[in-house]
Amino acid sequence: MRVLIADDSLVMRRLLQATLEGWGFDVVCAADGAEALACLQGEDPPRMAILDWMMPVMTGPDVCRMVRDLKSETYTYLILLTSKSQREDIVEGMGAGADDYVVKPFDKHELDVRLRAGRRILDLQMELMQAQEALRDQATKDPLTGCWNRRVILEVLERETVRAEREKRSLSLVMLDLDHFKTVNDTYGHGAGDEALRQVTQRVMGVIRGYDAIGRIGGEEFLIVLPGCDELCALSHAERLRRMVERTPVAVEGQEIWITVSVGATSLLPGQGFTSGLLVRSADAALYTSKRLGRNRVSFQLPEQIDRVQGASN
Repeated sequence: MRVLIADDSLVMRRLLQATLEGWGFDVVCAADGAEALACLQGEDPPRMAILDWMMPVMTGPDVCRMVRDLKSETYTYLILLTSKSQREDIVEGMGAGADDYVVKPFDKHELDVRLRAGRRILDLQMELMQAQEALRDQATKDPLTGCWNRRVILEVLERETVRAEREKRSLSLVMLDLDHFKTVNDTYGHGAGDEALRQVTQRVMGVIRGYDAIGRIGGEEFLIVLPGCDELCALSHAERLRRMVERTPVAVEGQEIWITVSVGATSLLPGQGFTSGLLVRSADAALYTSKRLGRNRVSFQLPEQIDRVQGASN
């Protein structure tokens, strides 16, 4: 673990550095408060810092306040090194945001205990962050394929629909369905079917643009949101995805399984005012056309055609 030592005394810095490096820490040094703050605000900062109370430019408590004002997601454990031992001084230092303190001249055993306590707290925080990240993934990602789940991809589509209308930009939506997937499950088993779904999804995620989004909306059916993409762009993307899946089999337990997809695409042009729900129904209608015409193909449906049909039925 990296530790910052900030002290204007070269002798104290050398003594602390030798002690901490002997305990296996990676040490970074600073000679004043401003240098210490710059280090703690930089890229990949040390997660622990030992700050002398009295330093040029900025005191140790001042550095503590500035670090706490950053409100960084990653916590920095701060220890004040001070010759002040009065209770009111310690209260002031802790109130500035310090986690602990060591009184000069420091005792090695005491410093060791303080650092171990800080390390335990940082380790616990890292475990908590990893648990929170896992919970976020469970709430937003499809557990089988790793792409967005139904709720999130529909939220993405709603957000992009509003943005497209506001910024007068095109937006396209692609609905993709694996053909005859029940046959794959029946022939090779559900485990093989799951692996085939994972591999196809990873292929699609590997070729869509960085600002596109893909989500599984159920079974073997996926939505792909394409911001800034008009009809020709949508058709080009959809056909590229169809060919990519068709031309290479998925490998599952030494077997090659050939899979094709049916694709439906739709586009929203600037100023049309259509909703995200209408876009989904339009892409679904285009997908149904691809299936009706024999599968393994791309079809396109304009949202206004759906809107017109609904208006006539009413």
